[in-house]
Formats: sequence, structure tokens, C-alpha cells
Amino acid sequence: MTVREIKPAADIDALLAGAQFTDAFCIEVADRDLDARRAAERMMARQPRWAEALLSLRNLVVTPLGLKTSGASPGAPRDMIGIFPVVSETPDRLVAGFNDSHLDFRIVVDVTAPGGVRQVTATTVVKTHNWLGRTYLSLILPFHRLIVPALLRHVAD
Repeated sequence: MTVREIKPAADIDALLAGAQFTDAFCIEVADRDLDARRAAERMMARQPRWAEALLSLRNLVVTPLGLKTSGASPGAPRDMIGIFPVVSETPDRLVAGFNDSHLDFRIVVDVTAPGGVRQVTATTVVKTHNWLGRTYLSLILPFHRLIVPALLRHVAD
């Protein structure tokens, strides 16, 4: 199955008012019983090794800056998808993400049923707060544009 970049259809202001960055990628899958949670779980269940290595490097670099290395807060059990806390959920949409001092981040997984196949869309929404957030976003964007399509391909596996 092919991953395509599309214009984000999600209501960005409702998800993260004032966001400066958004993008969306979609894939069609044959699984007619797929819901948003299962799609998100499939996306986050296994990352490519190169993406895991980049995440480890990112965590090493940002820890001294006081940035979060995962969405989990110590001692606060939460509903998680991979490293991201679930913000809201319906059968057709799961929103995960967190707020940090440098930026707020959301990943939205939508599942629709166009015709005989299901379409899964991953929309990323980011609101930066300061120069660190803007710098961080500009540094990770090239990797983000590779990682999200790679993760979406796992939904079709």
C-alpha cells in the first residue's frame, strides 16, 4: 500500500489553537474492522531501527535542556499509544500528544471508510512557544517526513 501526503482535513484550531505546523499522510487498508485505536497501536507498535536510533539520540540531546523524553509523567499512569498520552478518543479518531515548554504536539489518527477500503490518516499538529521550539521543529521536520509514512505502512501490515 502507498502512503500519500494530503492536505490536513482535521479542524486544526479545535485540536491545538494557534498551531504553526500541520501535515497529514494517509494510507488505504483492507481491514474493514479497523478503528482509530488499533490503527494507532499498529503505527506505534514497532518503529524502524533507524527511527529508534534517532529517538535515542534526540533523548540524549534534549535531556540536558529539560525537555520531555516521552509523554509519560513520572508517577502518573495514563492511557498511552507508544510514548504519547491519549488526549481524546472515538472509534474514528484518536488524538495523542503532550504539551512541553518548547512546543505542544498532537498526532491525530483518523479512520474513515471510503468505498470498500478504510483510509487511515495521520495528522501532525505543532504549536511552538519559543526559539527552542522553532529550532527543534526545523531540525526534526526532515526526519518527521520519513518517520510518519514509515509508521503508517505498519497499519497495512
